[in-house]
Amino acid sequence: MTDRDAEFVEFVQARGVALRRTAFLLCGDWHRAEDLVQAALIKLFKSWHKIQKDGSVDAYARQVLVRTTIDESRRFWRRRERASDELPEVAVPAVSSEEALDLRRALAQLPARQRAVVVLRFWEDLSVEEVASLLGCAQGTVKSQASKGLAALRRVLADQRDYSVLEVQR
Repeated sequence: MTDRDAEFVEFVQARGVALRRTAFLLCGDWHRAEDLVQAALIKLFKSWHKIQKDGSVDAYARQVLVRTTIDESRRFWRRRERASDELPEVAVPAVSSEEALDLRRALAQLPARQRAVVVLRFWEDLSVEEVASLLGCAQGTVKSQASKGLAALRRVLADQRDYSVLEVQR
C-alpha cells in the first residue's frame, strides 16, 4: 500500500461515519446514503493527490457528496423509485427520539437542493458563505433555499408537534 492509499484509508476511517450521516440526512435512506458515500469516495480518491495539497479535504468531500446526491436525484430512474417500509438487513444505531424521526421524514419531502442547504447549514453548521461556495451558488440563493426549506419543514411538522427548535435566530 502506498502512502497515498494509506492516507486515503485513514481519512475514510476518520470521516466515513460523518459522511454517511450527512448523506442520510440528504437522501433519507441508509442504503442510498451508503451508495452516495461510496460514489463520492470514488470521486474523492481520483483527485486525492490534488486535494491534499489544498488542505481542504473535508470541505471538498462534503461538496462532492452534496453534488453527487443532487445529480443522482435528477436521474429519471431515481424519480421512479419509492422508499420501502421494510427494515434494513443490518441494524443502524437507533435514535430514540420520535421528534428526530418526524423531522427526518419531513426533511425527506424537501427538494434536493433545499434539503442540501438545510442539512449543510443546520446539521453540518456551515456558514452561508461556506454553503454557497460548496454548492456553487450565490449567498442569497442559500438564504432563500434555507428559508423555504425551514418553512416547508414547519408546515409539514405543524400538525405533529411544536418544533420551536426550528426557529432560526437571525
